[in-house]
Amino acid sequence: MAGSGERARHWRYTELPGVDLLRARYIRKTFVRHTHENFVIAAIADGAEVFHHGGSDVYAGAGALALVNPDTPHTGRAGVPEGWRYGAVYPSPDVVAAIAAETTSIRGTPGFVSPVLDDPYTVGLVHQVLRAADEGNALAADTLLRVAVTRLLRLNGGPLPQRAVPTAGGRVAARARAVLEDRMADPPTLEQLAGDLGTSPFALLRAFRGTYGMPPHTWLTDARVRRARQLLDAGTAPAEAAVAVGFTDQPHLNRHFARIVGVPPGAYQRERKNVQDAGPRLLLPSDTWQNRSLQKTYAPEREENRTPMPGESRTPPSYGTPSESGSP
Repeated sequence: MAGSGERARHWRYTELPGVDLLRARYIRKTFVRHTHENFVIAAIADGAEVFHHGGSDVYAGAGALALVNPDTPHTGRAGVPEGWRYGAVYPSPDVVAAIAAETTSIRGTPGFVSPVLDDPYTVGLVHQVLRAADEGNALAADTLLRVAVTRLLRLNGGPLPQRAVPTAGGRVAARARAVLEDRMADPPTLEQLAGDLGTSPFALLRAFRGTYGMPPHTWLTDARVRRARQLLDAGTAPAEAAVAVGFTDQPHLNRHFARIVGVPPGAYQRERKNVQDAGPRLLLPSDTWQNRSLQKTYAPEREENRTPMPGESRTPPSYGTPSESGSP
């Protein structure tokens, strides 16, 4: 988005398996209702984000973390005119469960209790995880991630509620979801789907929304983007991935992908390819990290003070791959 001031980079670091990384600045960006397979740990550095979660809007300002459990519907938008700048890590349920088992007394499947936590210290840890990944410091990235997740679970963690025994409506919704997954590229109408399942369109709509937190068509778009990500990770061209998951063409995929993932599919795939093509990286000497003061190590660095990454100009500040449109 040339001249907009919006920047985003969504990437992986091979030494942090099961974790996606994001660094972004958004102003007019709007994330539609969607879910993630992984946890969302978003550390707000400047500005504020508002996101709909659990039936109401919640606010996360500078020094706070936006925390979303896997498969939890939520949105996202700027909470102030200047937008928000943040860094995020997306650890898989397996990664979080392993950390919880080793460092906490949580029994059952671990998760976050509140969607917002004011904790500048952990905000700093998250930004340092991203810095370490950028610099190829695997020891620091892994260590800081584990410290951050442990702290969040101790301050705001607990067992996720066990899934209730499905009601009749829940069972119908699950069957509808299975049909949509199987017919992603050629889905039936709501009336056809309801008729095949022996119910009415509005009864199916209520059951599906009650079970999955969104209507079938919104869930289908979210599922298509998830599957497109898998195809892009495997090397499928964006245009081919778009058609394979049921979008009309690549621009159709671009629009929905950017409104859910935060970057266009081409930029997303380039970062994946960069990770696959990258050879072993020289790690920073450990004493480089040990000699930093605690405040410098754990505090998120402001844009104007941040050391530019290779190939990145200092002015204007950049976070990586520019985010093409994506805003509705």
